[in-house]
Amino acid sequence: MSSMRTLVAACLAFSAVSATPARAQQAPSFTMPSVLRAQTDPSDAGTSAEPAGNTGDAMAPAPPNEPAVAVKPCDQGLPTLRTPLAFKPGELLEFDLDAMGAKAGKLTMRVQRPANGALPVLVEAQTNTLFSKVRRVRGSAVSYLHPRTLRPSRYTEDAVENEQRRKVNVDFGAQDRSVKVDYQFGDRPKGQFNYTFDKDGLDVAGAIYLIRQLPLKKDLPVCFDVYGIRRMWRLTATVVEREHVSLPLGEFEAWHLAGTAVRLDRPSQTRDVHVWITDDARRLPLAAVGAIDLGAVRLTLSGVTRPGEKPLEAQGKEDLKW
Repeated sequence: MSSMRTLVAACLAFSAVSATPARAQQAPSFTMPSVLRAQTDPSDAGTSAEPAGNTGDAMAPAPPNEPAVAVKPCDQGLPTLRTPLAFKPGELLEFDLDAMGAKAGKLTMRVQRPANGALPVLVEAQTNTLFSKVRRVRGSAVSYLHPRTLRPSRYTEDAVENEQRRKVNVDFGAQDRSVKVDYQFGDRPKGQFNYTFDKDGLDVAGAIYLIRQLPLKKDLPVCFDVYGIRRMWRLTATVVEREHVSLPLGEFEAWHLAGTAVRLDRPSQTRDVHVWITDDARRLPLAAVGAIDLGAVRLTLSGVTRPGEKPLEAQGKEDLKW
């Protein structure tokens, strides 16, 4: 699903950045990690940047003549999660979405009240007015997480892209490590994919909440399988460093995770991923940078509302310094 490509790239959420904006609103300056820095002038929003990794079209099936290559399994499962949870029902995170140096839209992530034994996380996104001149997208995704293990039992997407509705339902089987994907685009016939995961199987929306509970420290290895764009990916990452991050929201100390997602049914296709998580009790996801077909994308935290706490809002800074 093209509106979910940024979610795989950044392990956070979704966007319609598969299209190249003809002339989009210029985003604030941002110093990206060199591995994901665009090879062209990021101020030229009409020029597609060449990503560092082999991104390709994540929705396309592998060519019939492409040799089958097994992806190396995770050396170990995810470590025991920290307690208590860094978030609770009512928490709302707001993000600015930028693609190739241009503002593309807004995204929110909201923890909902537990229901039917699950902790739902609702993600909603919509392109802005200028980006919508090229591609209009509004939609939502819900990850139904186990309230203690934060593993998903179900994941859904419902989006409208250029007036065409796209729906996806994903069921995770904990016992047999199965992932059943049912999807329908517009009036086309319904489709289905069946996958299995290795040690841990997550979805792109819920993965960030599990990452917030990891015992983050320098050189910690992280490996899990994640569903996104109707495909399964194996994400292998490492906690690189504890870094100081300056955002319009304020100054933060944060853990930097860097890794690569490999498509399980087509290992030649990869995505570079960088995520920053605050080193405090809130474990806020400050930013995520990744690569899609046309270049670098990023999500930047722009607002935080948590029950019992004063809301955090941008203070009007123009530069993001890393």
